[in-house]
Amino acid sequence: MSAAEPSLLAAPGLDDIRAARERIAGTAIRTPLVRLPIDTPREIWLKLETLQPIGSFKLRGATNAIALLPPEALADGVYTASAGNMAQGVAWGARALGVPCTVIMPETAPRTKVDAVRRLGAEIVFLPFDEWWKVLVEHRREGMRGRFIHPVSDRAVMAGNGTIGLEIVEDLPDVSTVLVPFGGGGLVSGIAAALRALVPSASIYGCEVATSRPLAGAFAAGDPVAVERTPSFVDGIGSRGVLPEMWPIVRSLVDGALVAPLDDVANAVRLLVERVRVVAEGAGATPVAAALAGVPDGRDGKIVCVVSGGNIDTRTLIDLLNG
Repeated sequence: MSAAEPSLLAAPGLDDIRAARERIAGTAIRTPLVRLPIDTPREIWLKLETLQPIGSFKLRGATNAIALLPPEALADGVYTASAGNMAQGVAWGARALGVPCTVIMPETAPRTKVDAVRRLGAEIVFLPFDEWWKVLVEHRREGMRGRFIHPVSDRAVMAGNGTIGLEIVEDLPDVSTVLVPFGGGGLVSGIAAALRALVPSASIYGCEVATSRPLAGAFAAGDPVAVERTPSFVDGIGSRGVLPEMWPIVRSLVDGALVAPLDDVANAVRLLVERVRVVAEGAGATPVAAALAGVPDGRDGKIVCVVSGGNIDTRTLIDLLNG
């Protein structure tokens, strides 16, 4: 399975996701699913992707995408556009193969993620946010060498992400709802592809923060729309809009969007530290904030929150813990 052209992009099938699990088994770990000890009418479970070697789920999709490339495609190395977590995933995979890696990052990328990318040996190109976003839309940047690994709109990346869905179903077969951070749709689409095949009765929602709600806007309008984005400590999700090639996939697999106020996300970061000793970045805590507010279908069953990553700047974490 290779990356498709944006106009031909399709969700991975269950066989693709199962093959991805075998492919990435030596790199990405099977992360635990733990209960959040809190008194609510519903069971809230946490899928702790914070425990991946790079502190983020992105290792799954990046590793699968790179592994599927033929040697000749890697001759000039690889590059990606990322606010930090996919950057680490691609850099990790490139280093393992001994090929060059360049990462295009927005100028607002958190220092902890920038430092991690440099530790992995990748070269970094910083761009203003709008120029960085243009790379994601166009799937390329003039003058760059190597194969571009898109962090979202790549079937192999989605298949790698979908391995999370396999693990959730194996560990919690009667899951009723899965809440997933929505950045570009690659994570929720991969997980949803697995869930729809294995537990079609489960609900799946993309979770956003109120400072940027492109998925909620797209569902309301019936098509991707441009939205305002206010920068905040939640840097791993939030964009100008849903990528056009991702919208048909997301619309067909995802039940809707849940939007959490920024203060609720901050409270969720603190709660995770206090109750389960888990450090989550803002994006990773957003599904927890949404779960605590309640899901729209009123289910009081078993809710899984995908805590997507824990790469948060130390000073930001201290500020949040101090309220």
